[in-house]
Amino acid sequence: MAVTVGDLAPDFSLPGTGGTFTLSQFRGRPVVLVFYPGDDTPICTKQLNSYNDDLSDFTHVGAQVLAISAQDMSSHESFAKKHGFGFPLLADVDKSVAQAYGTVGPLGFPRRSVFVVDASGVVVYAHRAIAGLTFRPVSEIIEAIGNPDS
Repeated sequence: MAVTVGDLAPDFSLPGTGGTFTLSQFRGRPVVLVFYPGDDTPICTKQLNSYNDDLSDFTHVGAQVLAISAQDMSSHESFAKKHGFGFPLLADVDKSVAQAYGTVGPLGFPRRSVFVVDASGVVVYAHRAIAGLTFRPVSEIIEAIGNPDS
């Protein structure tokens, strides 16, 4: 069963650029989970650079961005270094986390998807791309997070 809005987000532990990360370590603040198909591909690069360029918008609402794909750590390290990402890239090589979130497409490739998990661990936003060529704009994700100052 795919994760939907209102569900408790499945926890995970994955290696990433900068260490090992779990979803539960960010409890108490919103988390943006960005599932993307591949390092150094044109649309993924554009998407992650877009989120990185507007990282201060995520910081302003107290959100942590975590980008997840099936590439290994050497691929992630190279991709992150090349583009200077200010958020970790997590290696889900067996696609277990992608499967838990329902983002694996019919051919076994992870679909471009974004989830917002609130401070209590509940999914408050879920978007799975059908064609895989589009990604959600920062403004839409920030709106889903809400304003912590209100």
